[in-house]
Amino acid sequence: MLFHKFLYRFQCTHGMLFVTLPSGRRLAYVKPKLGENQFGGTSVTYEGVGVNKRWERIESYGPKFVENIVQATARDLLAHAMQNLKHKEIVMHIHDEIVIEAPIKLSVEEVCKRMSQAPTWAKGLLLNADGYECEFYQKE
Repeated sequence: MLFHKFLYRFQCTHGMLFVTLPSGRRLAYVKPKLGENQFGGTSVTYEGVGVNKRWERIESYGPKFVENIVQATARDLLAHAMQNLKHKEIVMHIHDEIVIEAPIKLSVEEVCKRMSQAPTWAKGLLLNADGYECEFYQKE
């Protein structure tokens, strides 16, 4: 069984905290600082657009960074799947879904097979896709 160890690199440079994803894409956090949170523990803060849609200092914590990294990696996997289907008519995508308009001769199985191909940076990652066919867009 193949096992791929994902490597994530954290680097602080030029007033930015960068997280390099396995795909090579980077997440950026502006002007990170260590500080004390509302509970007296240590937290990381950075500048960004807050809930009031204004630029402000945002407090974060470990699980939130993990969520950002996992969602960004999932996005990179979806982008790779879309590249595997680039000759097909992708109409839209919603989170982890791709909607395509395809000729009748293209099977759902073929689309799922193409979407399940792991990129080189995720070699050994077991991917699977599921799909269905319908005349108009609907949630299954």
